[in-house]
Amino acid sequence: MKRFHVHLHVADLAQSIAFYSQLFAAKPARTEADYAKWMLDDPPVNFAISTRGNQPGIDHLGIQTDNAEELQALKDRATAADMSLLDEGATTCCYARSEKHWITDPQGIAWEHFHTLGNIPVFREKPDETSAVACCSPTSDSVQKCCATSKTSSTPRCC
Repeated sequence: MKRFHVHLHVADLAQSIAFYSQLFAAKPARTEADYAKWMLDDPPVNFAISTRGNQPGIDHLGIQTDNAEELQALKDRATAADMSLLDEGATTCCYARSEKHWITDPQGIAWEHFHTLGNIPVFREKPDETSAVACCSPTSDSVQKCCATSKTSSTPRCC
């Protein structure tokens, strides 16, 4: 099963947690000082909010997969459609270890396709000296800039 993913930047985390908890009739599955996430079953959505953005609003949309095969199918579909693909591969972000790639829609909205492998205690682990910079939760401009130089998997990580 795939799950729709929405990540919003919010100005006031506590106020937003109260609002969305009431809206969804559920408490967040994960809460941190700068982040909260609901894993809803009806409708199936991974809904996340954080205070890490420049301004409130949609950060990115995405599709979370249950397994590597579903993730590969999404990647194959994007590649076959000649979409610019930013392949981060194995990375850490949003308190999770994941395998992911990014595409950008015609309006410049970033779409993340990912398979979560496990939780981590920090928002993002620092990459080692030899790895590329992660594009976790990118701005539309950063995804477009990276994708412009990395049409497919020729650049396996963020540029």
